[in-house]
Formats: sequence, structure tokens, C-alpha cells
Amino acid sequence: MKKSILVAGGTGFIGSALCGELHAAGYEVVTLSRGGPGAQAGAIRKVNWDARSPEGWLEEADGAFAIVNLAGDNIGSGRWTEKKKRAIRASRLDAGRAVGEALLAVKQRPKVLLQASAIGWYGDRGDDELTEESAPGSGFLPSVALEWEASTRAVEDIGVRRVVVRTGVVLGSGGMLERAALPFCLFAGGIPGSGRPWFSWIHLADVVRAMRFLIEREDARGVYNLTAPAPVRAADFYRLLGKALHRPVWAPVPAFALRLALGEMAQELMLSGQRVLPERLIKAGFEFEHANLAGALAEIFRG
Repeated sequence: MKKSILVAGGTGFIGSALCGELHAAGYEVVTLSRGGPGAQAGAIRKVNWDARSPEGWLEEADGAFAIVNLAGDNIGSGRWTEKKKRAIRASRLDAGRAVGEALLAVKQRPKVLLQASAIGWYGDRGDDELTEESAPGSGFLPSVALEWEASTRAVEDIGVRRVVVRTGVVLGSGGMLERAALPFCLFAGGIPGSGRPWFSWIHLADVVRAMRFLIEREDARGVYNLTAPAPVRAADFYRLLGKALHRPVWAPVPAFALRLALGEMAQELMLSGQRVLPERLIKAGFEFEHANLAGALAEIFRG
């Protein structure tokens, strides 16, 4: 078996960091990209795929050690029109079905499939402490996450170990944190809505370390929450963000204004929250490098 790992969505915010982590660990890393074949960085290769079928990359999957499926349209890039919502759902389900078809078609199947999901699966749950055993929520994001996770479930029936990672808000140089920091950099930062919803976060470095940990751990299977062990209230997150940037935190941004500007996206991404705990990851022996939010933010902006 080749010591190679295929990463669908490997050019994104999380995917790029994961590819770097895996390459540094000695794996041959291949990203599945709609941008065409060629070199991505160093020895990391890009292979073309249409994110809907195994065509063009089946040979890479045959005998690979693992496949990581992170593919999906960015949920935070633009208002959720009906067209955008269809793209969010279709991009995840099409990619999942393509990965499943590839695993059914190859002669020598990869040992493990790591399937992305998100803590949006739990919906808005108030102060409830949520673990991997908690029930799904209701709303657009929970419905998408349910289907996303199910899109590759059939590979378990053919003996492939499948790990599903429900990832929290990932903090690093880019992604959500870049968008959240911009108003503060302009001395216009405030707390969205009441600030009471829970904010379950994780440092980018811990995300990619946890993913590698679960890929390599032969008894890891099923769902794992990828969140730091200490979620905070949204108000505390924005206060600590302002402190890390040495900027003031002004009056809260009214919920009605956010709903008016961003619609449904504002309600599910900014005015709702989940208090998610990484129970199974901790029990498996994973150790976080960044378990404290203030320290995590200081490290990101110091870098």
C-alpha cells in the first residue's frame, strides 16, 4: 500500500494546513482540486477532479493509505440566497458521493476515510453541553450536516474505517477570524446581538493535529467533535479578540440589523451557538496545544 493521502478540499483554509501537517509527517500528499493538475507546494501534488465523480483520480485512490474529504462550498462567503443554499448542500453531497463511488471501484481500498462535518449539526442549543452522543438540531445547517455525514456512510459496509469530524469555529490566520478581526482593526468592532450564545472554537494547529491523530489511530472510528475543551460565550470571544488586537469593543451590533443585512446566515452563524465538548477526542488521548482562548488568539496575532 502506498503511503499516500488524498485530500479533497486540500487548497482551502483547513485543507492547506492539513496537507502541510501530513507532508511534514512523511506522507505523499495529493490534493483533489478543480484548479487542474500540477505542483501545489513542494512535493504536494494537485490532481484534477470535478467534485462530482471519481473520473480522473481513481488511480490515485487505488492503494492509497487514506482519503480526507473536506470539500464543500464556504458557508460564510455571502448571503444565503436560495441559490447559495443549493450550492452549499450540493457541493458537499456531490463530493461525498464521488468519494464513496471511488472507494467502491478501486481494487485496493484505502484504510481510512476522514469525513468532514461541523458542529452546526447540533443546531442552536442554548446552554446544553453537547457531546458526540447528543441529538441533531433543526435548521438549515443541521439538515446539511446530517446529509453531509451520510453521503459517505456506505463505505463502512465495505470495511473502510470511517471517521467523521464535527469541527467548531477554526481560528488561524485566515478564515472566520480574518473576517471577525477586520472591524476591530478599523476601530469599529462590537459584539453581535446579545453575546450570550456559546462559541465553540479550536486553533487551526489543533485541528490538523487532531485529524492526523484520528487518521493514524487504528481504533478511531465514528464521530469526533473537533473543538477546544473550553468553549466561551460569544461576548467573551469578541472581548478577547479586541484585547488581542489592542482595540476597543464598542456597543453590541443589534440582532435585527444583522438579520436585515445577512438574513438567515446571521441567525445561524452569528446569533446562535453551541456549547460543544470534544469528549471522545480527549478520551482517545489527544492533547491540545491551545486549550485557552486568550493564549490561542495571542499566538495567532503574534505570528
